[in-house]
Amino acid sequence: MIIQLTTPLGDEILDLRAGDRVELSGRIYTARDEAHLRMKAEGIPFDPKGAVIYHCGPVIKDEKIIAAGPTTSARMNTLTGFILDNGVRALIGKGGMNSTVREQLRGRGVYFAFTGGCAALAASHMTLKGEHFPDLGMAEAVWIIELDHLPLVVGIDANGNDLFEKVMKHASREAQKRE
Repeated sequence: MIIQLTTPLGDEILDLRAGDRVELSGRIYTARDEAHLRMKAEGIPFDPKGAVIYHCGPVIKDEKIIAAGPTTSARMNTLTGFILDNGVRALIGKGGMNSTVREQLRGRGVYFAFTGGCAALAASHMTLKGEHFPDLGMAEAVWIIELDHLPLVVGIDANGNDLFEKVMKHASREAQKRE
């Protein structure tokens, strides 16, 4: 079953479980390292209540999104707490996040995984709506994007269940069997 979600997100995300497949529609915002640092210093330039942040530096040409693959989310591990404290409900990226973020998400948010290498697929579900912090450049600016049924997987749920941690533990057990 694929769960349909639309931003802004509310308490419905608390019922999601790691491994659930979802399709997300509605407005999201891209943000990588520099955007997080700017938002922490100057404030979040959009209403964070129920918002979704996509760890992504899209390729934009002629005001269209050409490619929008995820950035490795672990780069934002130390920069995530304040956005969740301000009401952001979900993060999208690749590779998972650390145990600190997993605990920060507990009872209030989720981490959605999108497959790296599928930048054109992601872009096909997106319409550009605007931008904040253009001085940061294309990759680091905060882009305002309207999604139309972007396919995602819940990587970390609001109960602390983490697909990435589960896979690492399984891989470690399998590697030990071969030693």
